[in-house]
Amino acid sequence: MVKIRPMDDRIVVKVLEAEDKTAGGILLPDTAKEKPQRGKVSAVGQGRLLDDGKRAAMTIKKGDVVIFGKYAGSDVEIGGQELKIMRENEVLLRVES
Repeated sequence: MVKIRPMDDRIVVKVLEAEDKTAGGILLPDTAKEKPQRGKVSAVGQGRLLDDGKRAAMTIKKGDVVIFGKYAGSDVEIGGQELKIMRENEVLLRVES
């Protein structure tokens, strides 16, 4: 695995697979699946640089499971893994267990 470190307030998210079954139990083919909007945070940046030169604290941490918008971030492939790089403010919510 390649070591990665996002810049500023960016996070790296490992996209989790979309559901292959509906709530009613119907199996979906790959072409009918929704674009995944859920992922696990793999790495976080240092935080946004403020006007006074300090860094804003990140609220998202490595290991968090997050939900993001359908078209949020940039899709990249690193080391054979499908990853998404996005800014912290593109995360819609953090899933708490």
